[in-house]
Amino acid sequence: MSERTPLHERTAQAGAVFVESQGWLIPDHYGDPQAEYAQARQGAVLLDLSHTSKVEVSGPEAPSFLHNLCTNDINNLPLGGGCEAFFLNATARVLAHVRIYHVLLHGDRHAFWIDLRVGEGDKLIKHLDRHLISEQVELADRTREFAQMHLAGPQAKRVLEKALLDEIPDLESLQHMQRTFGDRGHSSVRRRDPLALPGYDIVCLKDLAPLVWDALVQAGARPLGLQACERLRVEAGTPIYGPDLDENRFAVEVGRTAQAICYTKGCYLGQEPIVMVRDRGQLQRLLLGVISTGTEPIPAGSKLFRDGKEVGQTTSSVVSPALGKPIALAYLRRGNQEPGLELELEIAGTRRPATVAPLPFPGTR
Repeated sequence: MSERTPLHERTAQAGAVFVESQGWLIPDHYGDPQAEYAQARQGAVLLDLSHTSKVEVSGPEAPSFLHNLCTNDINNLPLGGGCEAFFLNATARVLAHVRIYHVLLHGDRHAFWIDLRVGEGDKLIKHLDRHLISEQVELADRTREFAQMHLAGPQAKRVLEKALLDEIPDLESLQHMQRTFGDRGHSSVRRRDPLALPGYDIVCLKDLAPLVWDALVQAGARPLGLQACERLRVEAGTPIYGPDLDENRFAVEVGRTAQAICYTKGCYLGQEPIVMVRDRGQLQRLLLGVISTGTEPIPAGSKLFRDGKEVGQTTSSVVSPALGKPIALAYLRRGNQEPGLELELEIAGTRRPATVAPLPFPGTR
């Protein structure tokens, strides 16, 4: 039976039509996905992300432990800071694509909070536990103890300040702070733009979720479902684990090197293949965008051709409201990655024109 998030009642009252996702009931839309998309572009929207996997890593040796297992610099991550990272196997294939936040727990204990795709928390904990030998580190799955929502749009900051009755500073990407909604809605507010719109993740204890949701809605946010969110995500070119990358994907092919891979830190699991590719300059594939024709999304796994030779394959796809055309994320081979390059896209045995695009897709901002 599908689980319900702490915000199920609130989203149902708002008219949500639910869909099952990785064992959870999640709002797919609120009656008009196009209107939700327009609201995200013009105002502020609120998305229930409570099903996001949440892993807590604590203990005096947590920084060095994570530092040695992921691709980013954890030893120098300040309190209140965050970073994107990959956890890899020895051949630099991606086991998890995460966000890591340096937080303070009760009793002034430093810890690290890891956000990752729904359903991936248990897998990550098992991976970390396999590498625990004698380190003073504790692992915990906090997914069901906390609610999480994403506030996004050009008016997101204004709505957040109105709900908090307070000004907030201009935060850097993944920087976070503690704030309270009303007299008891204590929450972590984290700057994050996965939809290429100004955005904030807001995390609180599950019992406080309705209070925080109500404050944001009363301040002007409108609910956003998965359908509209997916259109915005693909337009933004933001990959997610599962549809766009998995444990067979070489980390540097994902196109998140600047955000997720530190080349100045010490050794970590999977480092050698990554450094080798950097030094040789021979990355074989890269995640980019393609724009095609038609009225339906492009099936995942569709092949791309140039001069009769296969040069790539698609992953996530939507029909872009901004462009009025099907767009897709795609892994393209070296030599076929120039924006504007004309390719052929094969769907059901028929080929149609497609054009390479950078990410985010031009014309969607």
